[in-house]
Amino acid sequence: MGKFVVKPTKTGFVFNLKAGNGEVIAVSEVYSTESSCMNGIESVRKNAVEAKLEDQTVEGFEKVTNPKFEVYVDKAGEFRFRLKARNGEIIAVGEGYKAKASCLNGIDSIRRNAPDAEVVKLEA
Repeated sequence: MGKFVVKPTKTGFVFNLKAGNGEVIAVSEVYSTESSCMNGIESVRKNAVEAKLEDQTVEGFEKVTNPKFEVYVDKAGEFRFRLKARNGEIIAVGEGYKAKASCLNGIDSIRRNAPDAEVVKLEA
């Protein structure tokens, strides 16, 4: 089972969503308060399930409405995804993957893990 790990930074709070095997599958932006970070987690839980997939690596890709997972190629040539909430805000991003299939597996892992993931808060 996955878990959200909330940790303080110098400028606020971030969360990592980890799969059952401990691998980080998504990270958040830096939130100014712990409560806004917790709201971000709730947004990921809700939006990950209903998010559509927009594959920007395909020529002439179909734009879909938010919430959505956007799959794209970064400057290093790796496949990445970002989860956008209904309001268009990016609420979680994934690491770079060499293979598109691995990137899509990361999205599937978020869909499976996020809804029921426990929240673990780390101390500074």
